[in-house]
Amino acid sequence: MEKSLALIVDDEPALLETMTLTLIRMGLSVESALSIHEAKSKLQKHRFDLCFTDMRLSDGSGLDLITYISRDFPDIPVAMITAYGNVDAAVQALKAGAFDFISKPVDLGQIRTLVASALNMRKTKVAEKTAAPETDKPTPARSLLGESAAMMEVRNKVAKLARSQAPVHIAGESGTGKELAARAIHDQSPRNNGPFVPVNCGAIPTELMESEFFGHKRGSFTGANADKDGLFKSANGGTLFLDEVAELPMHMQVKLLRVLQEKSVRPVGATAETPVDVRLLSATHKDLSRLVDAGHFRQDLYYRINVIELKLPPLHERGSDMMQLAEHFLCKLASEWGIPKPSLSTDAKSALQNYEFPGNVRELQNILERAVAMSENDIIEAHDLQLRPKTGMQAAVPTDPAAALRMKQASGLLEQVEQLQRDELIKALEATRWNRTAAAKLLGITFRAMRYRLKKLGIE
Repeated sequence: MEKSLALIVDDEPALLETMTLTLIRMGLSVESALSIHEAKSKLQKHRFDLCFTDMRLSDGSGLDLITYISRDFPDIPVAMITAYGNVDAAVQALKAGAFDFISKPVDLGQIRTLVASALNMRKTKVAEKTAAPETDKPTPARSLLGESAAMMEVRNKVAKLARSQAPVHIAGESGTGKELAARAIHDQSPRNNGPFVPVNCGAIPTELMESEFFGHKRGSFTGANADKDGLFKSANGGTLFLDEVAELPMHMQVKLLRVLQEKSVRPVGATAETPVDVRLLSATHKDLSRLVDAGHFRQDLYYRINVIELKLPPLHERGSDMMQLAEHFLCKLASEWGIPKPSLSTDAKSALQNYEFPGNVRELQNILERAVAMSENDIIEAHDLQLRPKTGMQAAVPTDPAAALRMKQASGLLEQVEQLQRDELIKALEATRWNRTAAAKLLGITFRAMRYRLKKLGIE
């Protein structure tokens, strides 16, 4: 079996020797170059499977070589060797097209992990080129539905981002599908056999964040009855997706930056750091650059996680995608609920097409779920959608104290109504021994409406 061939570009003899011996012991063949000029010459003569280049070379910057390889040899994963703690250089390398980076003094464990991931990516690219086209087989990015120009651009960018190890920040309004995009990047990446670990940063109590992210040792604090792996360790070899990353408090931003730089974590109560191999994806509906300007988000962390940005368009900018998504959700609901697929009346379609969807795709899904529950004869009418008034027709937020009090009272009344509904549903279920069909008949509502109300009110 032919050995994989690596190119090492460095003008430091000691580092060159260390890297060469390490890769040879891993079963690779190695070619070395002392300058950019020599590296370009060898790239023309040999078919390399990966490349390492130092940042500073005798005849220029390693960034120039990375740009050259990304342009003329895009199938070769290239990693930058940077000085210890030089985050700016690492970010520049990733933006120029580097697959990943390692810091001096080089860690042999990190090199082995990086090489394995790079060769896997190289193998995947070659397989994609040689495989026969399968037009009917859905790719992970196809889960990002839509044929609008905006969504086609998103899918193309997802495919490119999947080839890199660079941190990606996914921006977009709430409900635009940021986690779906993160999953698509992971599924098309060399890490797709590893775990995909999503976490909502706003849902973790501040005092538990360090333990949740980095793990803890038994006895390190009250209640720590056993060792625990944190989220980074759980995502080892795969992808960690930090949703609502803007919610991280300052002390966690500092610790996250160190983990990204050192590629290792220290569990609470531990005396040593543990290496981790994780690709970080992040997202938020907030404007991170404004938070940086306001002093609420660290600038150095912002540049580290926002190496590449993927912007997701709001639903109202996606044209006919809305009806395609609507049909998709109706098919999904019909399958999940075991009912014939409902159809939209002409008026219902018109109402959806004229609606602004401030909650984007998530709101569309919720609207259709409610409409399916309330519709009859498998036809969804416009009134079943219960759409909110357009922005211009919405009432202004009252500034008058009396008006604000009335709104608060109305909100309290709605809560009371929901509680009464919950009580009546539970009584009916208990009376029918939790037979939902019988309980729906007892209440005089359809089984579909019964299922919707149970889900909305959180009754299992």
